[in-house]
Amino acid sequence: MEKANSTMARQIAQAASAFEQQRTGNTPKSVTVVLSDTTLVITLHGALSEAEKALAKSPEGAAQVQDFHRQLFVNASESLRQEIKRITGVEVREATAEVEPTTGTVVGVFTTGNTVQVYQLAHSVPADTWSGADPGARHHR
Repeated sequence: MEKANSTMARQIAQAASAFEQQRTGNTPKSVTVVLSDTTLVITLHGALSEAEKALAKSPEGAAQVQDFHRQLFVNASESLRQEIKRITGVEVREATAEVEPTTGTVVGVFTTGNTVQVYQLAHSVPADTWSGADPGARHHR
């Protein structure tokens, strides 16, 4: 995955942060935007409230926090989808959100009908060591 055009990525990050603040009352500590082909991934770091983090300490509470954020995203994401379309010029066909309640990270994935797996690494990988593709992997379109 490559970082989206810096101006576009910055605009999407600002829109996503404003969206999160509007729908939950919490402003994320930081936002990461990554674009690869037709998949846009927005990661909101530190997006959960202190109460949500406390609730998420139990498995039942974590499930409640995840479900709450998924439902909130489904019910309120249309405005962010429209903002992404305005910024990129491309319509969003699908969108979903995942929450990692132990870290307070919310990941929004916007796709055009693809299956997406998102993994949050413990720290960044140096750019000069990242090739972006496995030479043995086969890509189907």
